[in-house]
Order: sequence, then C-alpha cells, then structure tokens
Amino acid sequence: MAKKMTDEEWRAFVSHGTRTAKLSTVRADGAPHVAPIWFVLDGDDLVFNTGASSVKGRNLVRDGRVALCVDDDRPPYSFVVLRGHARVSEDLDELRHWAGRIGARYMGEDRAEEFGARNGVPGELLVRVRIDKVLAEADVAD
Repeated sequence: MAKKMTDEEWRAFVSHGTRTAKLSTVRADGAPHVAPIWFVLDGDDLVFNTGASSVKGRNLVRDGRVALCVDDDRPPYSFVVLRGHARVSEDLDELRHWAGRIGARYMGEDRAEEFGARNGVPGELLVRVRIDKVLAEADVAD
C-alpha cells in the first residue's frame, strides 16, 4: 500500500545519503533526455551543476523545463518525482560553492574543496530548479 509523503518526509528522502536523481530535460526536437545527477536541496530549489556543452546543459539553456526522479530500488520501493523550471548561472563563486557542497554530499566533507575546484570552473553551469510539483510515495506494510 502506498502512502503520500509529507513535505518533510520527501525532503528527507531525497537528501538521504548519496541518492542520485534521474534528470529529464527536453531536446531541441522535443524528445526527452534522461541523465543521472548529483544534487542538493537549497530551500525550495534543487541545485546541481553540469557542463555547458553537455546535452543536459544545452537543453537547460534552451528550455528550462525539467522532471527528476529519486527512488529507492529496495523494499519498500519509495520514490519522489519533482517537476520544475531550471535557471542556469555561470557565476564562478556560486558555482564553486555549490559544486563543493554537492561534492561533500557524495564524496565526503573532506573532498568538498577538491570538487568545488574541479567543477567550479568556466564551462560549467550552476543549475537551480524551482520545484513546482511533487509526487512522493512510500510503500508501507499492510
């Protein structure tokens, strides 16, 4: 039986450990493009970085509509689907800061500076997705 997650529950779920998101963007021909991403939540925004010349980077610059899925593929098979609009920035100070925060989440706090330096460089984009819609369900025992 599925139970809808509260706002607090879905935020805790997507922020737990090193869960990645599957990001869906819109290609120029209207086709979907899906790619895994590392991310962090910042208030009502989901934040990640990507290369400006990557497929997802080019898609986001052209069309900011996105959908993301974060799931747990082990019982009880919970998931969160987020929809929103992305804003991109090339501000190097912000990019370096958030690349460090993302690196800390996935690789450990001791490597935050390393990832900030590696990914907070020209040619990278800082992406902030304003979350417009949330579908979050957790299976529970009957």
